[in-house]
Amino acid sequence: MLSGDSMNIKEFWTIAGDAADGMIFTFAPDPRNSPDAKDIVAKFKADGYDPEGYTLATYATFQVFQQAAAATKSTDPKTLAKWIRAGNETKTVLGPIKIDKKGDVIGAKYVWYVFHNGNYAEDDSIQ
Repeated sequence: MLSGDSMNIKEFWTIAGDAADGMIFTFAPDPRNSPDAKDIVAKFKADGYDPEGYTLATYATFQVFQQAAAATKSTDPKTLAKWIRAGNETKTVLGPIKIDKKGDVIGAKYVWYVFHNGNYAEDDSIQ
């Protein structure tokens, strides 16, 4: 099975069991390994939660919102979108992020992951 990034959670194995072995999906390089995420990952883990999947991306989204609101002194969605899409760099748990005029992350990276024995890991052997 080949899937997109929505499979980046160990719960998939809990549901599918051994049938998930070898399942391949794409996602960004593991955000838990970002040096910018070190402190927040430690806080999550201290509370007994592994911030896998979209957890850190969601956290980064709120950081972008906060920085845009502070820079524009506004919470108006159009004002925020204009500032964000102007390519202003924001500091996040994922590292610095810039958004283009279309709303896409500039320089986004994706890697392949494979499920084996209840876990998923990056696999650079997939071409």
